[in-house]
Amino acid sequence: MRKKLICLLVAGSLPGIAMADTTSDEIKALQAQLNSLQKEVKQLRAEVAAKPKTVAAAPAAAAPAAPAVAAAPVDISSPDYGKSQATLTNDQVDAMKQQIANQQLKVDSLVDAQNTGPIAGLSVTGYIDPTYVYNRDLSSSSFLFANHESSYDYFNSTFGDIYLDIKKTFGVGPMAPSAEITLMPNRGNGITLLQNEHGSTGLDILNTAVVTVPVTATTTFVAGLMPSFGGYEVQQSNQMVTLTHNLLYDFSDPGSYVGAGVNYTGDSSNWAWKFMLGNEQYRTYGSSIQTGTNALGDPITSSNKIPTFTARVDYTWSSALDIGGSFNIGRQTLAQGTDAQGNPLPGVYGSGGVAPSAFGTFFFAEADAAYTLADATYNAEFDYGQQQNAAFNGGQAQWYGISLLAHRKFTLPTVGRMGVTARYDVLADTKNGGGGGGVVLNSNGMDPTNGFGIGASCLANSKANGGLGFECKGAIHQDVALDLLFYPTQQITVKVEYRHDWATEDVFLHNSGSYGKSNDMLATQFIYAF
Repeated sequence: MRKKLICLLVAGSLPGIAMADTTSDEIKALQAQLNSLQKEVKQLRAEVAAKPKTVAAAPAAAAPAAPAVAAAPVDISSPDYGKSQATLTNDQVDAMKQQIANQQLKVDSLVDAQNTGPIAGLSVTGYIDPTYVYNRDLSSSSFLFANHESSYDYFNSTFGDIYLDIKKTFGVGPMAPSAEITLMPNRGNGITLLQNEHGSTGLDILNTAVVTVPVTATTTFVAGLMPSFGGYEVQQSNQMVTLTHNLLYDFSDPGSYVGAGVNYTGDSSNWAWKFMLGNEQYRTYGSSIQTGTNALGDPITSSNKIPTFTARVDYTWSSALDIGGSFNIGRQTLAQGTDAQGNPLPGVYGSGGVAPSAFGTFFFAEADAAYTLADATYNAEFDYGQQQNAAFNGGQAQWYGISLLAHRKFTLPTVGRMGVTARYDVLADTKNGGGGGGVVLNSNGMDPTNGFGIGASCLANSKANGGLGFECKGAIHQDVALDLLFYPTQQITVKVEYRHDWATEDVFLHNSGSYGKSNDMLATQFIYAF
C-alpha cells in the first residue's frame, strides 16, 4: 500500500510534460495516465470506506485524542505481515483529486490547441537534393544546388534545389478545407516558367499554391496555381525513382495552370475525375501581344481570351494497377520576334518568325498506367499533341512519344536497402521542323542543348541553296536512363544515374562548337527529406 501511495503522489505532482509538444500521441498518453490515476483513487476511496473505524478509549486526564484513522485488517498470510501499513486520509484523497483535475485541465487545453489553435492542422515538409552532374557534350562537371539558372534543360531541371511544402488544414475530418503552398527558390515554376501577360517570368520562389474546399463527400472544389494532370511522373525528387525526368515530362506534358476546378470521386472508389478551367499553361495572367501601333505610335495589343480546359480520369483496376488519362484543349500564345534593341516586332511570330498568327489552338492527350506490387513498380505513358502555327516553318506542330519505366527495390547484406531503375523514352517532333508543346526552338529552328529541332547539317545545306531550313524535318529524340538508389535511412536517398540521349539529327551542341547526334550524362544526387 505504501508503494502504491508513493506512486500516486509522485504521478499527481508531475508537471504537464505534454506542454512541450502538442502531438496526439503525447496527449493520448497523458490522458491514459489520468484515467489510471482516477481508477486508483476510486479504488483507494472504496478501501478506506470499507475499513472499520476504531476509537481509542483515553483516560479522563489524558490529552485530547488524535483524529481517528482507518485501521487496516491484519492478514498473517500476507508477505507484508509484520510491516507497518500506510493509511490514507480523506484530506489526502481530496488533494490527489485536485492534482488530477489540474492535469485534466492541461490535457483539455492541449487537445483544444491541437484542433483549433494557430498551429492546428499545420504541416511543413520538404527536401534538399544537391546533385553532381557530368555532361559530355558540354564538357561540364559541377554541383547543381540552389543555382539561379533560368533555362529548363533535361540535365538541369527540377533537381539540385530546395523544396518546401506548407499545408494548413482548417478543422478535422474529410470535409475540412485546406490551403497548400509549395516553394522552390531556383528550379520551380515561379523562377523558370511562370509568365505575366507580356511573357516575362516573375523570378519568384512560388511553385504551386492550391486551396481545397470539400463540397460534398464526393466533390471537392480547388483553385490556384496547380500542376497539370498529365503523365505518371511527379516533380518532387524524393518521390522519383530516377534522377532526371523522362522526355515526356520535360517536353511534352503541359505545365502548371492558374485556374479553378472540381475533383469528383464516384460512389465506387474505382473511378476518379478531375476538371479544371484556367489560363493557358505557365501564364499568371491572360497573355497580351503587340500587333501594331496607332497614329501616335502607341502599341495596339491583342489578348488571348480563350481559356484552357483540362480533365483527367483514373480507374483503379486493382490494389496494384491504376490506369488513367488526361487531355487539354485551348489556345496558346506564340513567341514574338524582337529587334536588336529588344522591342517587339508586330507581325513576327513563332521561332521561325513566319507564323501567320500570334496564337494557335493547342490540343494534348495522354494515357498512362502504374503497376505497383510489393517492391516492384512499372510505369507506361503515351502522349500525343498538336499546336497550330507553332512549328519552325509556321505550320502545325505535332508530336508523340512513349515512356516506359521499371523499378525494383531489394536488400543486400552489406549495403542494406537499395533499388534499381531502367527507363526508355522517345519523343518524335518532326513535322514542319518541330516545335510546339514544351519544345522551344531558337531562330535557327534548333534546341541544341536538349536535342530537338532541325539538324545543323540540313540547315547548312538549306542556307547554301538560299533557303532558311524550313524544308528540314525535326529530330526524333530518344534516351535510356539507368539508376541505382540507396536508402541508408528513412530520410536519406542517394541516386546514381547514367543517361544516354540520341537523336535522328545532329542537334546536340558540343563544347567545341560542332554538332552531334548523341550525348551522355553521369550524375549523383543526395536527397534529405523532412
